[in-house]
Amino acid sequence: MYIKRAIEGTVLNISDTFPVLLVTGPRQVGKTTLLKRLADEGRTYVSLDDPNIRSMAKTDPALFMQRYTPPVLIDEIQYAPQILPYIKMSVDNSGHKGDFWLTGSQAFHMMKNVSESLAGRVGIVNLLGLSMSEINELPSEPFTTSPTRLMTRLNVAQKMSLNDLYAQIVHGMFPALHNTKTPPDISEFYRSYINTYLQRDIRALSQVADETSFLNFMIIVAARTAKPIIYQELADEAQISQPTAKKWLSLLVSSGLVALVQPYHNNVLKRTLKMPLMHFLDTGLCAYLLKWGDAETLERGAMSGAFFESWVFSEIYKSYLNAGKEAPVFYFRDKEKREIDLLIYENGTLCPIEIKKTASPGTSAIKHFKVLDPITEPERFGMLEQVRTEIGGGAVICMINDLLPADKKNWFVPAWLV
Repeated sequence: MYIKRAIEGTVLNISDTFPVLLVTGPRQVGKTTLLKRLADEGRTYVSLDDPNIRSMAKTDPALFMQRYTPPVLIDEIQYAPQILPYIKMSVDNSGHKGDFWLTGSQAFHMMKNVSESLAGRVGIVNLLGLSMSEINELPSEPFTTSPTRLMTRLNVAQKMSLNDLYAQIVHGMFPALHNTKTPPDISEFYRSYINTYLQRDIRALSQVADETSFLNFMIIVAARTAKPIIYQELADEAQISQPTAKKWLSLLVSSGLVALVQPYHNNVLKRTLKMPLMHFLDTGLCAYLLKWGDAETLERGAMSGAFFESWVFSEIYKSYLNAGKEAPVFYFRDKEKREIDLLIYENGTLCPIEIKKTASPGTSAIKHFKVLDPITEPERFGMLEQVRTEIGGGAVICMINDLLPADKKNWFVPAWLV
């Protein structure tokens, strides 16, 4: 069963704009399925997972290019970067848009080769797991706190109870887990996923000599989802050096399993902390690593709020990627421990968002939004006055049953409305 992906329009638009399209992302998020679905009948499909084809691509890339002429879809391009210069020559000669569609799951392995060989010729799409909009067949667009958008979505979104939401959190968003005809065993799926990730992706990297140590590091990182990253703490608990902790976390980020949210800073705002905030992008994988196999147990557990926050963040983050945009997200925390979970900064406007696992949020949930007020005051440079960043409408995303105003500018937003 194919679930229509929100990113389809972005993929086709990039294919019409660039001679080479690259779809990258974690394993098992549906990159190949997506492109096969969108491909015309005349586009040849070739997988570098096949050892014979891979060998030809690596040892005789010119022959490979003669055998597989465009338009072509080449799966797992990271296994044979030797063909990238030949792709460059081909597209320079033809000038056709969309000649080559490529997929790759090892972004950390591949992006340097692609950027060097195909600069200016490749459009890149980052695909993650399913979103709730895709699962529920709803219109998908970048998340904003606009009341007009929220009201419109309220008419079509499907309500979720607390139990429903945590069942989804534990289940995860990999497409294979939402195949209603032949659903796999969830524990077996994640066990196989991690083994494949360690053996086929991580083993290939010189920075990782011990797969068991890296798996232990993944578990330690999972336990810190929705928290600021302190590299020394990670290193100490994993019994590795701090530089190694930074390298290993960068692998998780580059392979699409983890996202780092940078802190928002402004010259007017003082004493802000500079540590990035980390979110696991698939809460099902995170729950499996931490042995939270039951939704009810997780919902009552100590990490309930952290999982809720990461799930909401992931939905917002994917809404931007699916539209072909970089997610303009930040967070705020200062030395007085005043926090704002998420900030969306676009077009000179900053929209604050709190994420709270509660069905009865009070106005105290937006009290830290006031810390941003100084950045709206104009600053004078000689005779010139510079207008500072505007503060847009904010939101408290929570388990409330309906969309309700918190005050004249901010809203209480049900999590299922994201």
